[in-house]
Order: sequence, then structure tokens, then C-alpha cells
Amino acid sequence: MRKQFLYIFLVLLVIQKIDAQTRGNKLGFIDMEYILQNVPDYTEAKVQLEQKAQKWKLEIDSKKIEINKLKEALKAEKALLTKELIDERETEISFLENENLEYQQKRFGANGDLIIQKSVLVKPIQDQVFTAVQDIAERLKYDFIFDKTSDLTMLFAAKRFDISDQVLRVLNRTEKREQLTKKQQKEAEARESKEDASDANPALAERQKFLDDKKVAREKVLEDRKLLQEQKKKEFDDKRKQLLEDREARKNGTVSANVKKEDTPTNLTGNNETKATADEAKQKQADSRAKVLEDRKKVFEDRKKVLEEKRKKILEDREAIKKAKEEKLKENTNNN
Repeated sequence: MRKQFLYIFLVLLVIQKIDAQTRGNKLGFIDMEYILQNVPDYTEAKVQLEQKAQKWKLEIDSKKIEINKLKEALKAEKALLTKELIDERETEISFLENENLEYQQKRFGANGDLIIQKSVLVKPIQDQVFTAVQDIAERLKYDFIFDKTSDLTMLFAAKRFDISDQVLRVLNRTEKREQLTKKQQKEAEARESKEDASDANPALAERQKFLDDKKVAREKVLEDRKLLQEQKKKEFDDKRKQLLEDREARKNGTVSANVKKEDTPTNLTGNNETKATADEAKQKQADSRAKVLEDRKKVFEDRKKVLEEKRKKILEDREAIKKAKEEKLKENTNNN
């Protein structure tokens, strides 16, 4: 009895361990360079720092040119100078070269001003990024989040695991929230909740994108229809106005019947233009409807693909658990 209990306990322990392994960890990564390039404060400060570095480089190059001039002068006058004067000038040139080299190290060395100021520039933004990453990891249950630009070698990383845009959204939210009223803050929080839900569920994000595209297409069709109606109304008003003017003119006896005949081609042209505009609107409506159907088909195909992958993974996990059970049973049988 004791042996059977121990056997059941070991099987349950193995199943639990395999289930934990097959569940897998939720991974994500960020691209720090991409994030920094899209933070306005960092971009402005970086431009100023590059201007400073350019100024330092010009100073170093200018000193090098002066030193080369002294060298050329010494070379030209060397035959006319005494040994003491030659040594004195060579000492001066050597001193200026060492001074310029020290200045170059001070500005561009491993511990130079450029590196220090870059660190000072990046540090506050890095702190904000790390805070945003922790918030996203806790909210969306990530197990690991890596930095693509760090020493970690990433041979391949699928775009769907990149949360850099999410981090940027969090940084922008923090900056904008300070300038909003209470009502605007509530609206922003509602919008942020939708964005977070989309981040947590890619299928939901894809569906939302499909709905947004459909809404845009519908609004475009309505706008075209409205323009067409306005154009027809304008043409009708112009025609009515022209008829009233002709009637008034006939009463006064100032216009002959030929005017009406001359107006006929114009009216025909207007009718042709109206018909062409209507045909164009219909074509646009048909194109929009075709695009909506195509987008809907794509969403269904993507959803089918996701479900198929999930089904395949579940079958593989079941097969792995089954094999583990069989191996454990076989091992226990051999031990007995």
C-alpha cells in the first residue's frame, strides 16, 4: 500500500513538473536605441552634444595644423640654426603635441567629457524606461524582458515580442498626463486600458485594427455620398435659378428663345458630369466594400492560423506528458 502511494505521488510530481515546463515562459524585448531616438528630449540634447563634440574636434584639428606649420618651419630653417635652437624648437613642438593629445583624451577618451555627458544624458531616460518595463512586465505577466542593444546576443527575435512601442506609449502617457484636466485624464485612462488590452491579446488587436479599417472605409463611402448629394443639390439650385432668370427675362422681353437653345449643351454637359461623378462614387464605394471584405478574410485566416498553432501545441504537450508517463511507468516497472 505504501509502495502504491509513493508511486502515485511520484507520477503526480512528474506531471506537475512537465506541465510547468510545457506552459513556457512569456518573453519580450526592447530596442533601447529605437526608444531613445523617439524621445524628443533625448534627441534635442543629443544634437547639442554633437555640436559640442564637433567644436572640440575643430579645436584639436586647429592645434594639429599649427604644430605641422612649426614642424615645416623647423625643417626649412634647420640648416641655418644652431643645435641649441633646434633642440629648443623640437622641445616646444613635442610639448604642444603632448598638450594636444592630453586635450583629445580629456574630450574623447574612455573617461572623457563626451562619454560622461552621454551617460548623464541617457541615465534619466533609462530610469524611465526601466520603470515602464517593470510596469508592463507586472501588468502583462512577462517572465523575462531583454534589451536588444545590450551585450546579450539575439540571433533572432520575432517582431511580436518587441514591446518598445509599448514602453514609448508609457513614457508619453507620463509626460502628457501632467498637462491634462481631470476629464481628459479619465478619457486618456480609458484609451490606455484599450491599448493595454490590445497589447495583452494580439488577436484582439488584429480584430480592433480590422474594425477601425472598416469604420474608416464606411466613413469614406458616406463622405463621398454626401459630396455627391451636395453637388446634385447645387446643380439643381443652379438650374432652378437659371429657369427663373429665363422666365423673368421673357416677361421683360429682353431675351430671345435662342438663349434657351444655347443653354441646352451646357445642361447636357452638366448632366454628363453628374453622371460621371455618380459613377465614380459608385466605383469608390465598390472598391471600399471589396477592401473591407479582403481585410475581413485576412483576419479570419490569421485567426484560423493562431487557433491551428494553439491546437498543435496542445497536442504536442499532451504527447509529451503521455510519453513522460509511459517512461516513468516503465522505469518503475524495471525497478520493481
